[in-house]
Amino acid sequence: MSKGNIQLTLPDGSVREFPAGATPLEVARSVGERLAAAGVAGQLDGEIVDLRAPIGRSGKFRVLTPRDSEAGVVIRHSAEHVLADAVERVFPGTIIDAGRQDHSEKFQYDFRVDHAFTPEDLERIEQEMARIVKEGKPFERQVVSRKEAAEIFRKRKEEIKLIRLEDIPEGEDITLFRHGDFVDLCRGPHVQRTDQIGAFKLLETSGAYFKGDERNEMLQRIYGTAFATKEELDSYFAKIEEARRRDHRRLGKELDLFSFSPLAPASPFFHPRGTIVYNELVALMRELYQEFGYEEVITPQLFDVDLWKRSGHYDHYRENMFFSDVEGREFSMKPMNCPGHCLIYSTHAHSYRELPVRFADFGRLHRYERSGVVQGLTRVRTFSIDDAHIFCTPAQIGQEVSSLFELMFRVYGIFGFQQPAIYLSTRPEKAIGEEALWRNAEAQLERCLKERGVEYTLNPGEGAFYGPKIDFVVLDAIGREWQLGTIQLDFNLPDRFDLTYVGDDGTEQRPVIIHRAVLGSVERFFGVMLEHFAGDLPLWLTPEQARVLPVSDRFMDAGRAVRDRLVQAGLRAELDERSEKLGAKIRDGELAKIPVLLVVGAREAESGGASVRVRHRGDLGTKDLDEVIATMTTTVHKRVLNPWPEVQ
Repeated sequence: MSKGNIQLTLPDGSVREFPAGATPLEVARSVGERLAAAGVAGQLDGEIVDLRAPIGRSGKFRVLTPRDSEAGVVIRHSAEHVLADAVERVFPGTIIDAGRQDHSEKFQYDFRVDHAFTPEDLERIEQEMARIVKEGKPFERQVVSRKEAAEIFRKRKEEIKLIRLEDIPEGEDITLFRHGDFVDLCRGPHVQRTDQIGAFKLLETSGAYFKGDERNEMLQRIYGTAFATKEELDSYFAKIEEARRRDHRRLGKELDLFSFSPLAPASPFFHPRGTIVYNELVALMRELYQEFGYEEVITPQLFDVDLWKRSGHYDHYRENMFFSDVEGREFSMKPMNCPGHCLIYSTHAHSYRELPVRFADFGRLHRYERSGVVQGLTRVRTFSIDDAHIFCTPAQIGQEVSSLFELMFRVYGIFGFQQPAIYLSTRPEKAIGEEALWRNAEAQLERCLKERGVEYTLNPGEGAFYGPKIDFVVLDAIGREWQLGTIQLDFNLPDRFDLTYVGDDGTEQRPVIIHRAVLGSVERFFGVMLEHFAGDLPLWLTPEQARVLPVSDRFMDAGRAVRDRLVQAGLRAELDERSEKLGAKIRDGELAKIPVLLVVGAREAESGGASVRVRHRGDLGTKDLDEVIATMTTTVHKRVLNPWPEVQ
């Protein structure tokens, strides 16, 4: 390679040499003019870069076109600038603030404007955006000095931009992007021309504090989304509608599972039916604890802050903790179980022969989540985790992590979550412990992953403050990602709590702590699972597994006998005793998402059986009651997803 040049590996495997500072657009032109014309961004070693920004190093490179899924973030970012341009045109004198950092689904801009935006305003803005897109004006990237940028925004009377300019650290490049008469501070990347923004839609408007600080002025925010084609946009809205249909908050209310009260903010109340589901999730994990060698413990809710200072939570986590003064001493509700488990471990001397020790704990935790981020069951202030801490020797780490993989995959398979994505997260900026300990812990986890032969993604800087971790991310029924389980390696807490065991050489040694959760927060998993199944819970989980429907009052006793047989067999069954027509009873049972409806009329009363209707399968005809019970109990025992398996 010539001095001062870079080498780029293209998608076909060929390696080409370019002058250092060549732009992605110049590279695209060297491949072909059609590619250059269609390009919306470059991608260097997986990082999306602007077509006009110089490439400073060698690496794997490709040009993104609207047909690439990764191009969506660039299209939405560009539509964001078009939005701001349109607002300035429709409402002259508007002062713009800043857009959004995450363009994975949406774009947004905040504005200082003399009124709250209305739906009619959004229509006018959309129409203006369409005109700007049709103009096909090029996006131009410009690197300027701080003085030049300040002069530009002073002339434009962009007061907020001058404040944002001051936030850019000294020595960092200041870049502007222009299209037509519009200009803004921005790092990019952006498409080449406005007409590469294929389809867009403004979604909603809301108030937003400047810089997210409630002490600052309130601005007006507009949200939107954009895609390369109208088909992609339509698909997005179909997915949004499906997500709305599956929203666990709506389902929780409709199915009478849980509720919330302003008297206990972000703290769910589980109703009797919801408590059945909750307890079934816990029972599943307790059953597996027996198989995988866990011992369950119970620990206090309230601890002196000295414990949290010793563990490191006070210095690194206290903004998420609830504190209270008790008789002149400062206490905190526990946000995590690990320090309490360390105290239990320390009550006895341990030998290497006893390890690993596996403590499991369903204790209630409390964390202060800001009101702006709490959401249904997926972000609450009080919850329980299927939590466990494994105290083991360094030599046992591999076998314990391997066992945890078996447990994780077993549980996720029960719920139909297949092939979770796995992430290895390393030392964050805010961490406790020596760097050498971290390097050792990270190497141990990476070795476990490689020995297991699973694909994983490195997630630099995203570990817990006390150790690196492996996270498991599943896809639900409509393709959304949810982070559930975690395996965290900790060499720090054993030091802080002076935990020891006697090794095979007779000397005192430090154990390693493996923090692990499979479901994660039971509350959060409840919400995720409810949306995954769209409320149609598997037979073993659903609070009402069967409902008996007498055709008329004449067959109420026969229906009651069927219900009683089901209950005696350990099934959760109820009898619809209302004097309603059968059609209404069936409809109500379906709306309540009851998996099995058992109709009892003259023929069934005489035979002692029931006509079986299975959710999403329809009428299966009259069945012998012993067969019904055998099928249902087997399905429950095996935790089968289908409420009435095709093959018995």
